[in-house]
Amino acid sequence: MASVRQTETPPPRKATRPVRRQQLIDSTIAVLARKGYAGLTVADVAKEAGLSAGIVIFHFNTKDELLAAVLGALAAEYRAHWEASMNAAGPAAADRLKALLLSDFDTDVYTREKLAAWVAFWGEIQGRPFYDQICAGSDAERQTATEALCREVIAEGGYGLNAALAARGLESLGDGLWVSLGGGGYKGQVSDTKAKQVMATALAAFFPKHYATER
Repeated sequence: MASVRQTETPPPRKATRPVRRQQLIDSTIAVLARKGYAGLTVADVAKEAGLSAGIVIFHFNTKDELLAAVLGALAAEYRAHWEASMNAAGPAAADRLKALLLSDFDTDVYTREKLAAWVAFWGEIQGRPFYDQICAGSDAERQTATEALCREVIAEGGYGLNAALAARGLESLGDGLWVSLGGGGYKGQVSDTKAKQVMATALAAFFPKHYATER
């Protein structure tokens, strides 16, 4: 899977502020993937970017500010992607729900480095407060969207399921697959393709009238 860094075309030495900030965000993601939240230092990020530690501090006053910017960038990208995938699927609730859930495993958007960075924010004690502060609102919006689509599909199919519980189960499955893809506990056992198959199988189990079982 492609790296988040664009080593073939590095930013110029006098890059604009937005370009330099993005370079440092990308470098921080790479370091997070290797060393985790607690192990990351400003010096690590500077070395990864090929810059001085002073440049890092110039753009992000502290390590905490840098990490908050990284998580904010990841969260914004994630939300934009699932919303675009859902909206491109058309008006049918079943199509929109499947597109939303499977978008989590689009390899054009999510690299192993980014997934590992997400896991670092989720799983380490130091990273959790950042995650809760920055992502609580967007997580709630995602859950609301999934639940609303589940409710529509349940009504169409007469499944007799609780929409909130079905949505929670599907989102929890997605979280677990992300941990596997990101290297948390089951590294190498789940591919991007297999993750999509697992999610599609869960959809078929919940809503068999709407989805064919994956084989």
